[in-house]
Amino acid sequence: MKILHTADWHLGKRLDRFSRLEEQVLVMNEIVQIADEQNVDLVLIAGDLFDNFNPGVEAVELFYKTLKRLSLNGKRPVIAISGNHDSPSLINAPDALARECGIILIGHPKAEISPFGTEYFNITHSKEGFIELKIEGIDFPVRILHTPYANEIRLKEYFGENKEEEINKVLSQTWKNLADQFCDDSGVNLLTAHLYMNKRGSEVLEEPEGEKPIKIGNADLIFSDSIPEQIQYTALGHLHGFQNIGTKEKPVIYSSSPLCYSFSEAGQTKYVSIIDAEPGKPVSYEKKTLTKGRALVRKTFTSIDDTVSWLGENPYTFIELTLESETFLTADERRLIYQSHNGIVHLIPKVKNLELSEDQNHEINLSQDIDILFKDYFKSKNGGQEANEELMNLFNEILNA
Repeated sequence: MKILHTADWHLGKRLDRFSRLEEQVLVMNEIVQIADEQNVDLVLIAGDLFDNFNPGVEAVELFYKTLKRLSLNGKRPVIAISGNHDSPSLINAPDALARECGIILIGHPKAEISPFGTEYFNITHSKEGFIELKIEGIDFPVRILHTPYANEIRLKEYFGENKEEEINKVLSQTWKNLADQFCDDSGVNLLTAHLYMNKRGSEVLEEPEGEKPIKIGNADLIFSDSIPEQIQYTALGHLHGFQNIGTKEKPVIYSSSPLCYSFSEAGQTKYVSIIDAEPGKPVSYEKKTLTKGRALVRKTFTSIDDTVSWLGENPYTFIELTLESETFLTADERRLIYQSHNGIVHLIPKVKNLELSEDQNHEINLSQDIDILFKDYFKSKNGGQEANEELMNLFNEILNA
């Protein structure tokens, strides 16, 4: 069977003042197209479906339309869990309608899904944190351990977590019990979770810039050795770069976000994961590149002309622009730069003058003209940079008002 794994859609997310919804529409279309071209049998979406607990109407509409298209109106099961940006109650809200389309929405950790079926698949077993599916045309069951994001309050409510017990032990035991009871070599065994997971002893994985950091119970992250040995593929969400923290034989995959959402992701290629799985054998997976959406670029220039030229040659980008110069940018220079491109998110002027040494004594002569005092003050606060004529004119205008 074939499975598509995606995560971290963050529908409704903005980049500073810029909406990303138009790009999200394009990349959702691309994910649906890949699912259809690959003829996948199951779709897993591993959390952070929205960017906040109260997404806008357009983001919610895009979410439901995309899920319906992925489900082929009930022919293909789609399982979506909540992440740390999602409201579990909002994710669970349309449950009855979603089921009609073959969509299984799981908002809370250890949720027990009421069995149901469509013309094309059935939930044959269900327990807290577990479902088993029988899909038409596939002659073996598909078992899925599911763990949506759990904050400390939810952990205490659903896992009975206490201060002395690490979440690694709680999850490890919970997953092991389910796997021992339901997961043998006669079916395909999967786990999907929205967690901050890594290999034990490995370097800490960086969370995306601007991402809400996950702190679960008394542990900062979950270790991959908590995953039961029966699990053939683990579909994770939270980190925005594609990576396998498991092994080739038993992948533990962050599939990546579909778009670059912060400048810490500048230059990243985004993917979905397509998995080939059958009972009792190692899975194989393939990264499918997502191509839609603006590139995020960090650029540094030392010349206004070079800046404007590059901006004109790269229109479909979002830019964090640093401009190194001998003096601060004038209003006309800023205007020229912003008029050259509609995707400048940050413009960072960097003055190259040498800073005053920290131990330099500077005696203030209060009998000097106010203009000279202001220039000295400005210079002392801005690394030795002289106030330009435009700034001095503004200062005198305020002074004489």
